[in-house]
Amino acid sequence: MGISVFEVLSVIGILQVQRNNNSPEVCGRIKNVAGDFGCTGAGRAVGESMEQLGILGELPAWTLITGTVIVLFAGFVKGAVGFALPMIIISGLGSILPAETALAALILPTLATNLRQSLRGGWRGAVETGRRYWLFLAALLICLVLSAQLVSVIPTRALFLLIGGVLIIFGALQLSGWVLRLDPLNRVRDELAIGGVAGALGGVSGIWGPPTVMYLTATDAPKAQAMRVQGVIYGIGSIALLLAHLRSGVLNTHTLPLSLAAVLPAFAGMALGYMLHDRMPQATFRRAMLLVLTIAGLNLVRRGIFG
Repeated sequence: MGISVFEVLSVIGILQVQRNNNSPEVCGRIKNVAGDFGCTGAGRAVGESMEQLGILGELPAWTLITGTVIVLFAGFVKGAVGFALPMIIISGLGSILPAETALAALILPTLATNLRQSLRGGWRGAVETGRRYWLFLAALLICLVLSAQLVSVIPTRALFLLIGGVLIIFGALQLSGWVLRLDPLNRVRDELAIGGVAGALGGVSGIWGPPTVMYLTATDAPKAQAMRVQGVIYGIGSIALLLAHLRSGVLNTHTLPLSLAAVLPAFAGMALGYMLHDRMPQATFRRAMLLVLTIAGLNLVRRGIFG
């Protein structure tokens, strides 16, 4: 059975309308118009396909290309130093997409890359890391879930300014030669406090790496351990982020395809980053973490000032 000339012309017209109108209702209109004219073949299929793609089917090509490059670079940085993927994605995509859409986009690539990072040294190492840092994880998860429900209410600019300022001062001092050492006797207090801050920041912004890195550098964690710890902490946190924003509505049927599409470029960038990471000595790795941490702080301050 062939497709009629009328159906072909209808599809061409529908695609042109879609290019010029990115409203969420366009997919439903396509299906309705196709049904009104008895075009139950290609026209209706186009409408259903666009509906399944959600916001991914509404974005222009330049946005998709730019977004892919941003996610690729975010994956590269994460592979090299172990963190900053959500920070780069939310900053980059937030400049070309609405804030909540950018937040939804980072959820699945964050989860996927963190699981990959945590299991790079084997599942036994991941389990042992979880046991060692369970206090930090507990504080992070509780604060993340609670703060995620306030994503549209909490004054995030003040939070960004506070956290960003602390990170800039910490990173700059460490890079200049000053070294912060946390007393092991205060481990419970330090892990609960810093884990809670990381979770509160992660729930409202999808970013909880900088406080975690600050804690790891202050405890002078070895390179391999630091990468594994970050993978486990971020991995468990990203599961909580996924569940929290399924509940908050940020991740839904309309934004899910975009988040899924971001996983592949994130993995590709991460593979490139691992090549650089494996060649870095411990001292270089630590300085690279501190440099990215300072940049993260500057970015949070920028968001706090300009939104």
